[in-house]
Amino acid sequence: MKTDISGLNKLFENRVRLGVMSILIVNNSCDFNDLKESLGVTDGNLASHLKALEENNVIMVNKQFIGRKPNTSYSITESGSLLFRSHINALENLINS
Repeated sequence: MKTDISGLNKLFENRVRLGVMSILIVNNSCDFNDLKESLGVTDGNLASHLKALEENNVIMVNKQFIGRKPNTSYSITESGSLLFRSHINALENLINS
């Protein structure tokens, strides 16, 4: 039996990126510290995965100050949402085949 994995997106194969996208697909935005805490990863690890997602235009970065403290939040782009949903559909098809 041949298994079709052509719909899977390599960008989302990593568990951290999959987690980031899963969080952002159901939330309007999420800040760095909340993502880090939710995923249980280090600053550097999360930052490198966020950078990869940003470079591929699947997430947007919003830097602002809240009071006097810098705050970086992330949200999913429209194209990122489409790519991620397509990846999830491919995973579901793989599981159901």
